[in-house]
Amino acid sequence: MEGVDHRTGDVDGIGDARRALGAFLRARRARVAPEHVGLAGGRRRRVRGLRREELAQLAGISVDYYVRLEQGRATQPSPEVLDSLARALGLDAAERGHLATLVGVRRGAAPSARVSPLLRRIVAAVGDFPAFVTNHRLDVVAWNSLGGELFGGLSDPARRDRNNARYLFLDPAARDLHPDWEPRAAEVVGQLRVAAGRYPDDRDLVGLIRDLSGKSPAFRRIWAGGEVVVCGAGRKRLRHPEEGILTLDYETLHVPSTPGEMGLVMHVFSAEEDSPESASLARLAAMATTAPPPAMVFTA
Repeated sequence: MEGVDHRTGDVDGIGDARRALGAFLRARRARVAPEHVGLAGGRRRRVRGLRREELAQLAGISVDYYVRLEQGRATQPSPEVLDSLARALGLDAAERGHLATLVGVRRGAAPSARVSPLLRRIVAAVGDFPAFVTNHRLDVVAWNSLGGELFGGLSDPARRDRNNARYLFLDPAARDLHPDWEPRAAEVVGQLRVAAGRYPDDRDLVGLIRDLSGKSPAFRRIWAGGEVVVCGAGRKRLRHPEEGILTLDYETLHVPSTPGEMGLVMHVFSAEEDSPESASLARLAAMATTAPPPAMVFTA
């Protein structure tokens, strides 16, 4: 797979914005079927997706310039070039944002996002809804009792890793919790890619991605696909040992540490009124009242 050294588990571009840009372009280029953009496909092609010269033609730039972009030798493409590449590759809004970040990335340490007393009170106040808070590395830094119970026992560090990426890829229990494991895994990888593009100097984040790449073939496979995900809203299925599979709506609330930074994300789950899932959450909430205090906080 492109982007991953199979001998070392190292991930192409991590900690190097120029290499990250090239790796992202290669991954997205491999995703585009030639016949979908009016080019001849066929079994005799030796590369997945588009060739470099084909993408350059579609984007209206020279092949030499595009090659220099992929090789990290051209680092300041114009907004017009980025827009042309995004259109040729069929990038969505999140992927376009990531592409722009890789070109204009600022060096320096990632901001330290702390759980404020106000955010702690908010997490506790939504006690009828499972809730937890993550930072850009996907460390779970705060949760309420119902969230801790529903998401694998967050209150007990011996029960599960409090980094959602390590838990998802390295703990077999995560596949029981998430019956739709593959889309959840792609989501986590996409979130880490966004964070890595914005904060290439974050040693802990770089170390996390390299560790997962070295230990998890599934992580390497998904990372090589160039997934980009920004937290939003939707619906997820979770499996609880007593309540079975619950289909819950979720919303993410972004709490930036400073303007323009990723900061913290609060994840809140709920169920439609009078639904079986709503009854399940009520039963779990009643059980959680005997658990540890309603707003637990972990400092990563």
